[in-house]
Amino acid sequence: MNILIDADIIAYRASFSAKDEPTWAALGKAGDLIGSVLYSCFYPEDYTLGVDTFLYLTGSNNFRYDLATIRPYKGQRGEKPKHLKDVREYLISEWGAIVVEGQEADDAIAIKATELNMDCTVVSIDKDFLQLPCTHYNNGKQEFTKVGEFEGLSFFYNQLLTGDTADNIQGVAGIGPKKAEKILDGTLTEQEMYTKCLEAYEGDLDALIENARLLWLRRKEGEMWEPPKV
Repeated sequence: MNILIDADIIAYRASFSAKDEPTWAALGKAGDLIGSVLYSCFYPEDYTLGVDTFLYLTGSNNFRYDLATIRPYKGQRGEKPKHLKDVREYLISEWGAIVVEGQEADDAIAIKATELNMDCTVVSIDKDFLQLPCTHYNNGKQEFTKVGEFEGLSFFYNQLLTGDTADNIQGVAGIGPKKAEKILDGTLTEQEMYTKCLEAYEGDLDALIENARLLWLRRKEGEMWEPPKV
């Protein structure tokens, strides 16, 4: 079994939960969170960091900041928690977390999942990963979910219509989850989903492509999303 862990979520959750406590408490919480994940995913098997278990942290120079013109990417994010830097260093030194530069940890996880032919479990509470056709473990809800190829594409095109408020991405004004589902209802191929989305964008291809590239998790290094070819 291969486990790909979104360590950004671990770092933030541990730091926020220990904001009024000393640093060692935040580090302990991070260790407990990872321990819980490994127990849930591997028990009673063993794991080996860097062989079947990988942790990823977002570094600097995320390409999406330069790509976004409609709204600043993640522009509404607040102040970082007090212990975040220390927790990140702990995850790197003690758990072998890989720091991803130029893109997000999400992209590195998607690229690794692709290399593994999606034979893996992605661990995160971030719904964005649901575009990946593999097994998912929500460590907040302690739930496993299996996403198929078509389900992953449907999730992506639904997001393209609704946007993503967490990352400050504007979709199509007035379209929420229910309306997006109705628009895509009956589509059977990616081309059909793309055509429906372009109609909803009233033919504004530039806005659609920008949002799609912000939302799409890369499957290979340097990849930029492109509309499906007919």
